[in-house]
Amino acid sequence: MKAIWNDRIIAESDDTVVVEGNHYFPADSIVREFFEESATTSVCPWKGEASYYSLQVDGARNDDAAWTYPDPKPAAAEIRGRVAFWKGVVVA
Repeated sequence: MKAIWNDRIIAESDDTVVVEGNHYFPADSIVREFFEESATTSVCPWKGEASYYSLQVDGARNDDAAWTYPDPKPAAAEIRGRVAFWKGVVVA
C-alpha cells in the first residue's frame, strides 16, 4: 500500500492494518521529512486518544492529515505505533 499526497509517496508498506476502512501504516514506513507533529487531538470511544500530524510536501501544507493512537485502548491494540490518513491523501 502507498499513501500519496501532492504527488509524493508519504508512506509505503505491505503491512497495513485496516480499521473502519482506514489503512494504518507502520510508523517506520512513513517519510518522516514530510510529517510535522500537531497539537490537535481527538478521542474515539473504543480506540482512545489520537494525535495528529500535518504534512509539508514540496511547499504545500495539509494540516492534521495523518493521525496515530500512541496508547490505544485494548480493543485497538493492533494500531499502536501506526499512522492513518485522510484530507485528500490517497491510499492505494
